[in-house]
Amino acid sequence: MAMQYHNYNSSTRYEMVVEIANIALDEFKTHHLSRNYTGLVQRYYQLVEEDYGDPRAERFPLMEHPLFTFGLVAIYLSWVLVLGPLFMRDRKPFQLRRTLVVYNAFQVLLSGYMFYEHLMAGWLNYYNLKCQPVDYSDGPMSKRMLNLCYIYYLSKLTEFADTVFFVLRKKSSQITWLHVYHHSVTPLETWVLVKFLAGGNATFPNLLNNFVHVCMYFYYMMSAMGPEYAKFLWWKKYMTELQIAQFVLCIVHTTRALFSSQCQFSKFISTLLLINASIFFCLFMNFYMQSYRKTKAQQLEQQQKQQQQQQLTALADGNNNNSNELPKDKQQLQQEEQILAHKLKAL
Repeated sequence: MAMQYHNYNSSTRYEMVVEIANIALDEFKTHHLSRNYTGLVQRYYQLVEEDYGDPRAERFPLMEHPLFTFGLVAIYLSWVLVLGPLFMRDRKPFQLRRTLVVYNAFQVLLSGYMFYEHLMAGWLNYYNLKCQPVDYSDGPMSKRMLNLCYIYYLSKLTEFADTVFFVLRKKSSQITWLHVYHHSVTPLETWVLVKFLAGGNATFPNLLNNFVHVCMYFYYMMSAMGPEYAKFLWWKKYMTELQIAQFVLCIVHTTRALFSSQCQFSKFISTLLLINASIFFCLFMNFYMQSYRKTKAQQLEQQQKQQQQQQLTALADGNNNNSNELPKDKQQLQQEEQILAHKLKAL
Protein backbone atom coordinates (compact mmCIF):
# COMPACT_ATOMS: atom_id res chain seq x y z
CA MET A 1 0.00 0.00 0.00
CA ALA A 2 1.12 3.54 -0.71
CA MET A 3 2.97 5.70 1.80
CA GLN A 4 3.90 2.84 4.09
CA TYR A 5 7.58 3.79 4.35
CA HIS A 6 7.03 5.61 7.65
CA ASN A 7 6.70 2.26 9.40
CA TYR A 8 10.29 1.31 8.64
CA ASN A 9 13.17 1.66 11.09
CA SER A 10 15.97 4.18 10.56
CA SER A 11 18.37 1.74 8.86
CA THR A 12 15.70 0.56 6.43
CA ARG A 13 14.80 4.17 5.66
CA TYR A 14 18.43 4.95 4.88
CA GLU A 15 18.67 1.96 2.54
CA MET A 16 15.44 2.99 0.84
CA VAL A 17 16.71 6.56 0.30
CA VAL A 18 19.93 5.22 -1.23
CA GLU A 19 17.93 2.94 -3.51
CA ILE A 20 15.68 5.81 -4.64
CA ALA A 21 18.71 8.03 -5.29
CA ASN A 22 20.31 5.29 -7.42
CA ILE A 23 17.12 4.83 -9.43
CA ALA A 24 16.85 8.59 -9.98
CA LEU A 25 20.48 8.76 -11.11
CA ASP A 26 20.06 5.85 -13.52
CA GLU A 27 16.96 7.45 -15.03
CA PHE A 28 18.80 10.75 -15.43
CA LYS A 29 21.71 9.08 -17.24
CA THR A 30 19.31 7.29 -19.58
CA HIS A 31 17.35 10.41 -20.54
CA HIS A 32 20.38 12.70 -20.54
CA LEU A 33 21.88 10.82 -23.49
CA SER A 34 18.89 11.73 -25.67
CA ARG A 35 18.35 15.16 -24.02
CA ASN A 36 14.80 14.02 -23.25
CA TYR A 37 14.33 16.04 -20.07
CA THR A 38 10.55 16.20 -20.46
CA GLY A 39 10.49 12.43 -20.51
CA LEU A 40 12.75 12.42 -17.45
CA VAL A 41 10.28 14.52 -15.45
CA GLN A 42 7.45 12.28 -16.57
CA ARG A 43 9.40 9.19 -15.60
CA TYR A 44 10.14 10.61 -12.15
CA TYR A 45 6.45 11.31 -11.66
CA GLN A 46 5.57 7.75 -12.70
CA LEU A 47 8.00 6.36 -10.14
CA VAL A 48 6.54 8.53 -7.39
CA GLU A 49 2.98 7.65 -8.38
CA GLU A 50 3.71 3.93 -8.49
CA ASP A 51 5.35 3.90 -5.07
CA TYR A 52 3.30 6.47 -3.15
CA GLY A 53 0.15 7.29 -5.12
CA ASP A 54 -3.25 6.38 -3.73
CA PRO A 55 -4.95 4.10 -6.30
CA ARG A 56 -8.36 5.09 -4.92
CA ALA A 57 -7.87 8.62 -6.31
CA GLU A 58 -7.62 7.45 -9.92
CA ARG A 59 -11.40 7.46 -10.30
CA PHE A 60 -11.61 11.24 -9.79
CA PRO A 61 -11.38 13.69 -12.72
CA LEU A 62 -8.16 15.77 -12.91
CA MET A 63 -6.33 13.31 -10.65
CA GLU A 64 -4.57 11.37 -13.39
CA HIS A 65 -1.79 13.91 -13.82
CA PRO A 66 -0.75 17.16 -12.09
CA LEU A 67 -0.44 19.00 -15.42
CA PHE A 68 -4.19 19.58 -15.49
CA THR A 69 -4.03 21.51 -12.24
CA PHE A 70 -0.87 23.35 -13.33
CA GLY A 71 -2.73 24.34 -16.48
CA LEU A 72 -5.70 25.71 -14.55
CA VAL A 73 -3.37 27.72 -12.32
CA ALA A 74 -1.59 29.07 -15.41
CA ILE A 75 -4.92 30.16 -16.92
CA TYR A 76 -5.84 31.83 -13.64
CA LEU A 77 -2.55 33.76 -13.50
CA SER A 78 -2.86 34.75 -17.16
CA TRP A 79 -6.29 36.23 -16.54
CA VAL A 80 -5.35 38.00 -13.32
CA LEU A 81 -2.05 39.46 -14.48
CA VAL A 82 -2.55 40.04 -18.24
CA LEU A 83 -5.84 39.20 -19.94
CA GLY A 84 -8.19 40.57 -17.29
CA PRO A 85 -6.57 44.01 -16.96
CA LEU A 86 -6.42 44.31 -20.77
CA PHE A 87 -10.11 43.37 -21.04
CA MET A 88 -11.11 45.96 -18.42
CA ARG A 89 -8.73 48.72 -19.51
CA ASP A 90 -11.35 50.75 -21.43
CA ARG A 91 -14.41 49.49 -19.59
CA LYS A 92 -16.20 50.72 -16.51
CA PRO A 93 -16.03 48.42 -13.47
CA PHE A 94 -18.84 45.90 -13.12
CA GLN A 95 -20.93 46.11 -9.97
CA LEU A 96 -21.84 42.40 -9.67
CA ARG A 97 -23.67 43.03 -6.40
CA ARG A 98 -26.17 40.19 -6.73
CA THR A 99 -23.54 37.84 -8.17
CA LEU A 100 -21.23 38.49 -5.23
CA VAL A 101 -23.98 37.86 -2.68
CA VAL A 102 -24.89 34.53 -4.30
CA TYR A 103 -21.25 33.47 -4.75
CA ASN A 104 -20.25 34.26 -1.18
CA ALA A 105 -23.37 32.58 0.20
CA PHE A 106 -22.44 29.48 -1.82
CA GLN A 107 -18.93 29.52 -0.36
CA VAL A 108 -20.31 29.87 3.18
CA LEU A 109 -22.53 26.82 2.69
CA LEU A 110 -19.78 24.80 1.00
CA SER A 111 -17.21 25.63 3.68
CA GLY A 112 -19.73 24.84 6.42
CA TYR A 113 -20.48 21.49 4.82
CA MET A 114 -16.78 20.60 4.53
CA PHE A 115 -16.14 21.67 8.11
CA TYR A 116 -18.92 19.35 9.27
CA GLU A 117 -17.60 16.50 7.12
CA HIS A 118 -14.06 16.90 8.47
CA LEU A 119 -15.48 16.47 11.97
CA MET A 120 -17.73 13.53 11.10
CA ALA A 121 -15.17 11.73 8.92
CA GLY A 122 -12.52 11.67 11.61
CA TRP A 123 -11.59 14.65 13.75
CA LEU A 124 -14.62 14.50 16.04
CA ASN A 125 -14.78 10.72 16.22
CA TYR A 126 -11.57 8.71 16.15
CA TYR A 127 -8.78 10.96 14.86
CA ASN A 128 -5.98 11.65 17.33
CA LEU A 129 -4.90 15.30 17.61
CA LYS A 130 -1.39 14.27 18.60
CA CYS A 131 -0.76 12.11 15.55
CA GLN A 132 -3.04 10.57 12.94
CA PRO A 133 -1.64 8.38 10.12
CA VAL A 134 -3.37 8.16 6.75
CA ASP A 135 -5.90 5.34 6.39
CA TYR A 136 -5.59 3.87 2.87
CA SER A 137 -8.13 1.09 3.43
CA ASP A 138 -11.47 0.73 1.69
CA GLY A 139 -13.45 1.31 4.87
CA PRO A 140 -16.46 3.64 4.80
CA MET A 141 -14.83 6.35 6.93
CA SER A 142 -11.57 6.39 4.95
CA LYS A 143 -13.56 6.65 1.71
CA ARG A 144 -15.63 9.43 3.23
CA MET A 145 -12.45 11.36 4.02
CA LEU A 146 -11.09 10.68 0.52
CA ASN A 147 -14.26 12.04 -1.10
CA LEU A 148 -14.11 15.07 1.20
CA CYS A 149 -10.49 15.78 0.24
CA TYR A 150 -11.50 15.76 -3.44
CA ILE A 151 -14.37 18.17 -2.77
CA TYR A 152 -11.92 20.35 -0.87
CA TYR A 153 -9.63 20.32 -3.92
CA LEU A 154 -12.50 21.37 -6.21
CA SER A 155 -13.45 24.16 -3.80
CA LYS A 156 -9.98 25.68 -4.25
CA LEU A 157 -10.59 25.83 -7.98
CA THR A 158 -13.89 27.65 -7.45
CA GLU A 159 -12.07 30.23 -5.32
CA PHE A 160 -10.34 31.49 -8.46
CA ALA A 161 -13.53 33.52 -8.83
CA ASP A 162 -12.44 35.73 -5.91
CA THR A 163 -9.71 37.31 -8.03
CA VAL A 164 -11.77 37.25 -11.24
CA PHE A 165 -14.38 39.43 -9.52
CA PHE A 166 -11.66 41.80 -8.28
CA VAL A 167 -10.47 42.25 -11.87
CA LEU A 168 -13.98 42.79 -13.25
CA ARG A 169 -14.70 45.36 -10.53
CA LYS A 170 -11.28 47.02 -11.02
CA LYS A 171 -10.34 46.43 -7.38
CA SER A 172 -6.63 46.23 -8.15
CA SER A 173 -5.70 47.18 -4.59
CA GLN A 174 -7.23 43.89 -3.42
CA ILE A 175 -5.07 41.80 -5.76
CA THR A 176 -2.03 41.63 -3.49
CA TRP A 177 0.95 39.28 -3.69
CA LEU A 178 -0.47 37.37 -0.72
CA HIS A 179 -3.84 36.95 -2.45
CA VAL A 180 -2.41 35.70 -5.75
CA TYR A 181 0.14 33.42 -4.05
CA HIS A 182 -2.54 31.88 -1.84
CA HIS A 183 -4.95 31.16 -4.71
CA SER A 184 -2.17 29.78 -6.93
CA VAL A 185 -0.59 27.42 -4.41
CA THR A 186 -3.61 25.91 -2.66
CA PRO A 187 -4.96 24.00 -5.72
CA LEU A 188 -1.56 22.33 -6.14
CA GLU A 189 -1.39 21.49 -2.43
CA THR A 190 -4.86 19.99 -2.39
CA TRP A 191 -4.14 17.96 -5.54
CA VAL A 192 -1.20 16.37 -3.71
CA LEU A 193 -3.50 15.82 -0.74
CA VAL A 194 -6.00 13.79 -2.77
CA LYS A 195 -3.38 11.92 -4.77
CA PHE A 196 -1.12 10.89 -1.89
CA LEU A 197 -2.48 11.90 1.56
CA ALA A 198 -6.26 11.76 1.72
CA GLY A 199 -6.60 11.74 5.49
CA GLY A 200 -4.63 11.83 8.71
CA ASN A 201 -2.60 14.81 9.92
CA ALA A 202 -2.69 16.44 6.48
CA THR A 203 -6.40 17.22 6.85
CA PHE A 204 -6.08 19.16 10.11
CA PRO A 205 -5.22 22.43 8.29
CA ASN A 206 -8.26 21.86 6.07
CA LEU A 207 -10.52 21.60 9.10
CA LEU A 208 -9.29 24.97 10.39
CA ASN A 209 -9.41 26.53 6.95
CA ASN A 210 -13.04 25.57 6.47
CA PHE A 211 -14.03 27.26 9.73
CA VAL A 212 -12.11 30.41 8.79
CA HIS A 213 -13.74 30.46 5.35
CA VAL A 214 -17.22 30.25 6.83
CA CYS A 215 -16.50 33.46 8.73
CA MET A 216 -14.60 35.12 5.88
CA TYR A 217 -17.15 34.52 3.12
CA PHE A 218 -19.98 35.49 5.46
CA TYR A 219 -18.18 38.82 5.93
CA TYR A 220 -17.79 39.22 2.17
CA MET A 221 -21.46 38.37 1.63
CA MET A 222 -22.62 41.04 4.06
CA SER A 223 -20.20 43.55 2.54
CA ALA A 224 -21.64 42.87 -0.92
CA MET A 225 -25.21 43.39 0.30
CA GLY A 226 -24.72 47.16 0.42
CA PRO A 227 -23.49 50.09 2.55
CA GLU A 228 -26.44 49.79 4.90
CA TYR A 229 -24.78 46.66 6.33
CA ALA A 230 -21.41 48.37 6.92
CA LYS A 231 -22.24 48.98 10.58
CA PHE A 232 -22.30 45.21 11.12
CA LEU A 233 -18.80 44.71 9.71
CA TRP A 234 -16.79 46.07 12.62
CA TRP A 235 -14.99 42.74 13.02
CA LYS A 236 -12.88 42.94 9.83
CA LYS A 237 -9.64 43.28 11.79
CA TYR A 238 -10.41 40.11 13.74
CA MET A 239 -10.73 38.12 10.51
CA THR A 240 -7.01 38.54 9.82
CA GLU A 241 -6.24 37.64 13.43
CA LEU A 242 -8.33 34.48 13.03
CA GLN A 243 -6.36 33.55 9.92
CA ILE A 244 -3.09 34.07 11.76
CA ALA A 245 -4.33 31.91 14.65
CA GLN A 246 -5.14 29.20 12.09
CA PHE A 247 -1.53 28.99 10.96
CA VAL A 248 -0.22 29.09 14.53
CA LEU A 249 -2.32 26.02 15.33
CA CYS A 250 -1.09 24.32 12.16
CA ILE A 251 2.54 25.00 13.09
CA VAL A 252 2.07 23.67 16.63
CA HIS A 253 0.19 20.58 15.43
CA THR A 254 2.71 19.75 12.68
CA THR A 255 5.74 20.38 14.90
CA ARG A 256 4.38 17.99 17.50
CA ALA A 257 4.00 15.23 14.90
CA LEU A 258 7.36 15.99 13.27
CA PHE A 259 9.42 15.62 16.43
CA SER A 260 7.48 12.73 17.90
CA SER A 261 9.33 9.42 17.60
CA GLN A 262 6.06 7.50 17.96
CA CYS A 263 4.09 9.35 15.26
CA GLN A 264 3.58 7.18 12.17
CA PHE A 265 2.78 10.08 9.88
CA SER A 266 5.35 10.90 7.17
CA LYS A 267 8.17 13.13 8.48
CA PHE A 268 8.78 14.42 4.97
CA ILE A 269 5.16 15.53 4.56
CA SER A 270 5.15 17.00 8.07
CA THR A 271 8.19 19.09 7.12
CA LEU A 272 6.44 20.36 3.99
CA LEU A 273 3.31 21.19 5.98
CA LEU A 274 5.40 23.05 8.55
CA ILE A 275 7.19 25.08 5.87
CA ASN A 276 3.92 25.92 4.14
CA ALA A 277 2.20 27.00 7.37
CA SER A 278 5.23 29.10 8.34
CA ILE A 279 5.26 30.88 4.97
CA PHE A 280 1.58 31.75 5.25
CA PHE A 281 2.03 32.83 8.86
CA CYS A 282 4.77 35.28 7.86
CA LEU A 283 2.77 36.61 4.90
CA PHE A 284 -0.39 37.16 6.94
CA MET A 285 1.55 38.71 9.81
CA ASN A 286 3.20 41.12 7.39
CA PHE A 287 -0.19 41.99 5.91
CA TYR A 288 -1.67 42.47 9.38
CA MET A 289 1.16 44.69 10.58
CA GLN A 290 1.03 46.86 7.48
CA SER A 291 -2.75 47.22 7.66
CA TYR A 292 -2.69 47.91 11.41
CA ARG A 293 0.03 50.52 11.14
CA LYS A 294 -1.72 52.13 8.21
CA THR A 295 -4.95 52.28 10.17
CA LYS A 296 -3.20 53.78 13.20
CA ALA A 297 -1.49 56.37 11.00
CA GLN A 298 -4.81 57.29 9.42
CA GLN A 299 -6.39 57.68 12.85
CA LEU A 300 -3.58 59.95 14.03
CA GLU A 301 -3.82 62.01 10.86
CA GLN A 302 -7.57 62.36 11.30
CA GLN A 303 -7.11 63.45 14.92
CA GLN A 304 -4.58 66.08 13.85
CA LYS A 305 -6.95 67.38 11.20
CA GLN A 306 -9.74 67.62 13.77
CA GLN A 307 -7.47 69.53 16.15
CA GLN A 308 -6.44 71.92 13.37
CA GLN A 309 -10.09 72.41 12.41
CA GLN A 310 -10.98 73.19 16.02
CA GLN A 311 -8.15 75.73 16.23
CA LEU A 312 -9.28 77.42 13.01
CA THR A 313 -12.84 77.53 14.29
CA ALA A 314 -11.68 79.12 17.54
CA LEU A 315 -9.69 81.76 15.61
CA ALA A 316 -12.66 82.48 13.39
CA ASP A 317 -14.88 82.96 16.42
CA GLY A 318 -12.31 85.35 17.93
CA ASN A 319 -12.15 87.35 14.72
CA ASN A 320 -15.93 87.62 14.62
CA ASN A 321 -15.88 89.05 18.14
CA ASN A 322 -13.50 91.82 16.97
CA SER A 323 -15.44 92.51 13.77
CA ASN A 324 -16.55 95.98 14.98
CA GLU A 325 -12.95 97.22 14.99
CA LEU A 326 -12.13 95.92 11.52
CA PRO A 327 -13.95 98.59 9.51
CA LYS A 328 -11.97 101.32 11.33
CA ASP A 329 -8.71 99.57 10.52
CA LYS A 330 -9.72 99.31 6.87
CA GLN A 331 -10.63 103.00 6.70
CA GLN A 332 -7.31 104.00 8.21
CA LEU A 333 -5.46 101.84 5.71
CA GLN A 334 -7.38 103.36 2.81
CA GLN A 335 -6.64 106.88 4.01
CA GLU A 336 -2.93 106.11 4.37
CA GLU A 337 -2.87 104.62 0.87
CA GLN A 338 -4.53 107.74 -0.56
CA ILE A 339 -1.99 110.01 1.18
CA LEU A 340 0.89 107.95 -0.19
CA ALA A 341 -0.62 108.08 -3.65
CA HIS A 342 -0.86 111.91 -3.57
CA LYS A 343 2.73 112.19 -2.40
CA LEU A 344 3.92 110.01 -5.24
CA LYS A 345 2.03 112.13 -7.77
CA ALA A 346 3.55 115.29 -6.33
CA LEU A 347 7.00 113.85 -6.83
